[in-house]
Amino acid sequence: QLQASGGGLVQPGGSLRLSCTASDPIFRDNVMGWYRQAPEKQRELVANIDAGGTANVVDSVKGRFTVSRDDAKSTVYLQMNSLKPEDTAVYYCYLVVLRSTYWGQGTEVTVSS
Repeated sequence: QLQASGGGLVQPGGSLRLSCTASDPIFRDNVMGWYRQAPEKQRELVANIDAGGTANVVDSVKGRFTVSRDDAKSTVYLQMNSLKPEDTAVYYCYLVVLRSTYWGQGTEVTVSS
């Protein structure tokens, strides 16, 4: 089970940090990351990070968002800076392990003045 938190309302240019914690120990070979879904749009990948620490972020958030993980806490983070209104979405964390994908419940991020 994945539990996401950290969403909220923030003004343009502001920052938020999302967290997602797995309730059970994770097998070592895994990938954790974040998708988002804006209203009336398809879910899109935002960023992910593998067990070796190799991180990927999509071009639309590169330079503004950073993904990281703390394996001791079974937690993945998404640090979001310089937020824009177009970043408004529900953010979902996910975990890929042993060829299965698990999803968190989603946390809503609203960027508005």
